[in-house]
Amino acid sequence: MRQEKQAPVKNILLVWVAGVDEAGRGPIAGPGVAACVVLPRGYTIAGVADSKQLSAAQRERLFARIQREAVAWAIGIASPREIEQLNILQASLLAMRRAVLHLSLTPQRVLIDGQFCIPRLNLPQRAIVGGDTQEACIAAASVLAKVTRDRIMAELDRLYPQYGFAQRKGYPTPLHLEGLLQYGACPAHRRTYAPVAQLSLCTARAETDGCFVGEDADATRCGLDTLV
Repeated sequence: MRQEKQAPVKNILLVWVAGVDEAGRGPIAGPGVAACVVLPRGYTIAGVADSKQLSAAQRERLFARIQREAVAWAIGIASPREIEQLNILQASLLAMRRAVLHLSLTPQRVLIDGQFCIPRLNLPQRAIVGGDTQEACIAAASVLAKVTRDRIMAELDRLYPQYGFAQRKGYPTPLHLEGLLQYGACPAHRRTYAPVAQLSLCTARAETDGCFVGEDADATRCGLDTLV
């Protein structure tokens, strides 16, 4: 599910500062998505704030505007399998690195939302806790990352409608957990995340413990009753 996108360069600045943010750490399904945005110096886009504080309609409107008015932007994605192999922190940093490297220019400085700089990125970096509320380029990246991931989850919902991916974006809501219990995990699920891992263990014990995943699944016997 790895995808990267890039936009053409608009030669506005001689010094480029890139903002980086990610979306999708908490869900139990779907990829991790990072975005990198370079804005013109001193330029702000009205209405851009931490993407989690905006409505979906507001984010969609800003998405096109950021793409149009940014000097450059790019998206990096880490798949569910990469999240399982690396852990969510390292997979998020990998998605961020991909986003920066897929810019159509080389920034002179990279500002990252959070506590950690990006490994194996040979550029000056600064990690800023709460950076999406302090730096316009990070706030813009937050919007691109969130909208991109929401669109991916909507596509996954069309493939796997039983989990409610379009509504809650892979978070472990009661509806999602009920679908997981009834239908089992799909390829979009992160198999190292509880309760997906717990369900997998339950399935492996089915013959000896009498725990079945399907129409007759018993949430209590599978140990998922505290999660639904």
